[in-house]
Amino acid sequence: MIELIPLATAVVDVAPPHGVGGGRSIGDIRAVSLEGERVTASLAGAAAADWMSIAGTVAAIDVRMTLRTHDDALIYVTYGGRLDLADRANGLHARVAPVFETGDERYAWLNAVQAVGKGKLIPGPDGTRIEYEFYEIR
Repeated sequence: MIELIPLATAVVDVAPPHGVGGGRSIGDIRAVSLEGERVTASLAGAAAADWMSIAGTVAAIDVRMTLRTHDDALIYVTYGGRLDLADRANGLHARVAPVFETGDERYAWLNAVQAVGKGKLIPGPDGTRIEYEFYEIR
């Protein structure tokens, strides 16, 4: 049986995307706040984006970023997922599957975590805010 353990909430601020053609759209991630009982972190540096591809009404999410914890550990985070653009009646929600990489022994447990999450998209005039709930699968 699958058990879901609350891992963290995350708020991701994405700039308006740059369409590069062929259904590819790149949204630079401007800020991240990750908060949980076992890990708290924010965006480290500026090399973070969603390399989304859109086919019809389905967007394939491809996010990569580096986070810095409150105690100065670096964690590389990637997640893929799907966004049903046709389901606007219920609000737009992203479904994702994050994984984590770190060399910091204090957070080595994250290297074994497969997470899942659901995020609510809140579009604005200068980008999109996504509020995620992440769960560890056990």
